[in-house]
Amino acid sequence: MVELRVGIYNLLKRIIGDSSVVLAVIYTIGHIFIAMTCNYLITGARLELAAVDALVEPIINGFWFYALHKFWTVYRER
Repeated sequence: MVELRVGIYNLLKRIIGDSSVVLAVIYTIGHIFIAMTCNYLITGARLELAAVDALVEPIINGFWFYALHKFWTVYRER
């Protein structure tokens, strides 16, 4: 049982460890909540509209961050 647990842990560590995708997803989720709160508090927009804006813009930024991080990883290895 211990070997199985260690194997699963090592597999997850290998998948997540240096993954640009995982980092981009975590960044995007945090960005959505921050953008929604800022939009709601600064503009006074309804929460539904703030949520729509907070979903669209961070998702685009998440893709941009993924591309940037991927480029940086490849560039750094040279």
